[in-house]
Amino acid sequence: MSENHLGWIANFIWGIADDVLRDIYVRGKYRDVILPMIVIRRLDAVLEPTKQAVLEMKRRLDQAGITNPDGGLRQAAGQAFYNTSPFTLKDLRARGRQQQLKADFEAYLDGFSPNVQEILDKFKFRNQIPTLVEADILGSLIEKFLDPSVNLSPDPLLDAAGDERLPGLDNHAMGTIFEELIRRFNEENNEEAGEHFTPRDVVTLMAHLVFEPIADQITSGTYLVYDGACGTGGMLTVAEGTLRRLAQEHCQDVEVHLYGQEINPETYAISKADLLLKGQGEEAENFLHGSTLSQDGFPSREFDFMLSNPPYGKSWKTDQERMGGKKGMRDPRFIIEHAGDPEFSLVTRSSDGQLLFLVNMLNKMKHGTRLGSRIAEVHNGSSLFTGDAGQGESNIRRWIIENDWLEAIVALPLNMFYNTGIATYIWVLTSRKPEHRRGQVQLIDATTWFKPLRKNLGKKNCELSDDDIQRIYEVFELFEESEESKIFPNTAFGYWKVAVERPLRLSVDLSEGARAGFRLACVEAGDESLANLIDGLADVLGPGPHRDYNAFLGAAEGQAADLGLKLTAKRQKLLQSALAVKDESAAPVIRKMHRRGKAEPDPLQGRYAVEMDGRSVVVEYEPDSDLRDTEQVPLLEEGGIAAFIEREVLPYAPDAWVDEGATKIGYEISFNRYFYKPQPLRSLEEIRADILAVQEESEGLLDKILGS
Repeated sequence: MSENHLGWIANFIWGIADDVLRDIYVRGKYRDVILPMIVIRRLDAVLEPTKQAVLEMKRRLDQAGITNPDGGLRQAAGQAFYNTSPFTLKDLRARGRQQQLKADFEAYLDGFSPNVQEILDKFKFRNQIPTLVEADILGSLIEKFLDPSVNLSPDPLLDAAGDERLPGLDNHAMGTIFEELIRRFNEENNEEAGEHFTPRDVVTLMAHLVFEPIADQITSGTYLVYDGACGTGGMLTVAEGTLRRLAQEHCQDVEVHLYGQEINPETYAISKADLLLKGQGEEAENFLHGSTLSQDGFPSREFDFMLSNPPYGKSWKTDQERMGGKKGMRDPRFIIEHAGDPEFSLVTRSSDGQLLFLVNMLNKMKHGTRLGSRIAEVHNGSSLFTGDAGQGESNIRRWIIENDWLEAIVALPLNMFYNTGIATYIWVLTSRKPEHRRGQVQLIDATTWFKPLRKNLGKKNCELSDDDIQRIYEVFELFEESEESKIFPNTAFGYWKVAVERPLRLSVDLSEGARAGFRLACVEAGDESLANLIDGLADVLGPGPHRDYNAFLGAAEGQAADLGLKLTAKRQKLLQSALAVKDESAAPVIRKMHRRGKAEPDPLQGRYAVEMDGRSVVVEYEPDSDLRDTEQVPLLEEGGIAAFIEREVLPYAPDAWVDEGATKIGYEISFNRYFYKPQPLRSLEEIRADILAVQEESEGLLDKILGS
C-alpha cells in the first residue's frame, strides 16, 4: 500500500476527531477516543464474516452448560478473539435514542473476549462513553468509522461487480497509521512521541544489523525475540518479518515467538490489539504491562534476538525507590560480580535509566547455544560517555566491553526521530562474537547517509533509504578501516582515573597576635590549657614563623609532656585548623613514618627516604585536599600509570604522588574524537578581500547619506 494512501487514511481519521470531538474534547485528548475506536472498528471488521457462527456456537455452548467457552468461541470466530454480543457496529448506527445506543454499545463492548477486554481497560475507553452520550456524538462517531470511503479491514472491499474497490489494510499498514496518529496526538499535547515508537527506517536498519550477519547460520527451529520497551510492538513485527524472510531464503523453516513489555497502558493496548488482529492470540499472552526495570516480566527467560529503543533522558526514580533505593538495590541484574567485586554496581543516575534497559537485555542473553544472542538498541549520546569511573554508566560500559559483547556502534543522522533532533546511536551486541571481531569494537559514522523528507514528521526531517541501510550494513559487514569506519581494541575505550596528591605544607606563627586568636578558638572549644601550652612554647621557640610543622608538633608534644598534658588527636586537629596556615615554602607535613626495610621509598606512591635524627627513614606525607587533582590515564598508555605521571605530572609538580587506593577504571566512547573533521581555516587573502569589500560598501553608503 502506498504512503499516500496510508497518509490519506490517517488524515481521514484525524478529520473524524476534528469533525466530531471538537468543542467536546481538547485536542490533546482526542486520542482517548480515536485510538480505541480504531481498534474496535478493526476488530469489528475482522469478526464480521464469522459473526453468526460465533453466536450459534455461544448458543450451543450455553445450552450444554460449558463454563469455559473461550476455546470454542475462538474456533468459531477463526481468530484469537471474538464478540458474543448480538451487535456489530453497523447494527448500532441505526439506534436513534442516545440512551438506547449507550446501552447497546456497552453491551457490544461487553461481548468481546477477555483479551480484548484487557485492551479496552488499558485504553480506559469505557470512561469516555458518558461524555460521548451526553454530547450526543456517539452515533456520529460510529457513523464516521463506518464511512464507505475508508477501509480499516484487512480484506479488500469489492464493488457490485466483484472488483476491488478499496485495498485491505495489512497489519504493517495499520501499525504505520497508529504511529502517525499517536505522533499527531502527542504533538497536540506536547508529549514525547518518540517514547512510543521508532521510525520504520531505523527499525529496518536494526533488523539488518541483528539478523543479516548470521543469516546463513539460521537453521529450522524456534527462536525467541524480545523488546523490553516494546511500545506498539512495531520493532518486534519488523524483526519477525526479517527473520522469517531470511530463513525462507536459506530454505529453513522457523517458528518465531515474540515477547514484549511496555509501561504505557495505551501503547501496550495497541501492541496487544495488533497481535490479535494478526491471529497471534498466543503471542499476545507474551506481551506484559508494567515497568521492565522494577517489574521484570521475564526474569528467567533467555532470548535469541533482542531489539529495543528505550526511553532516554527519562527519570527512573520511582522504579529505583520500588527496588529499595540506590543503596538498598539488590536486583541481581544491576548488582553483579565483576572484576573481583562481588557488588559491582550497574545502577545509573536516577535521572536517566536508558542503559539499564540494555543491562536487562544482556542478562537475558543465551551463552550456551550455537548462535548465542544478538542485540540492537538505540541510545542517545550520553550513554557513550556519561558517568565517571566507578559510576553506574561507566561500569556498564566496562562490563560490556570487558566481556567482549560490543560489536559496533552506528552513529545515525540527526533528526531521525519524531520527537528529538539530538544525536542517536545503534549499539550492536552479541554473546557470540565471530573470531575476526573478538577483542575489537567498530565505530561507524553514518551521520551523512540519509534522504531528506519532503515534509517533516515532527522533528524527523530525513530518513534512511534502502540504499543507505544497505551501505551501512556493508560497512559493518566489511569490518575494515575507512573514513566512516574505525576499529579499536576493547582497551582503547578504558582508562584509569588516578588521584594525584601533593603534600600539605604548614607553617606556624607564634606571634602575640596569632596566639590571641588561637586562645579564643581554644576557649570556644573548652580547652584553654592548650592555649597556655602554646604560650609557653612561644617562649621557647620564638615567634617564628616556623615552617617545619613536624618539628613544631614534636616540640609541642615535649611541652605537653612536661605539663602533664596529652596532645590528643582532637587537640592536634585544633592546632592545625586554628593556628597553622598553609605555606608553599614550608616543609611537607609527615603523616606516617617507617623504618627502612619495613617500607621502601617510591615517590610515585608518596613514600620518600629522608634523614631524621641521624637515621634513614621512609615517610609518607599528609595530602593537601586543596591541591588534589585527578588524571585520566589510558589503559593503552605505554608504561602504564607510572610512565604517564613521570611524563605529564612530575615535571610540573615534582612532589606529587598517586593515591593507589583511589584509582578506578572507567570506560567512555567519544565519537567526536575519532571522527571530528576540522574546518580548514580561511586564507589571509580571502579575509582581506572580505574586509575591503565591507569597507568599500560602508564608504559608499556614507557618501550616499551625506550626499542626500
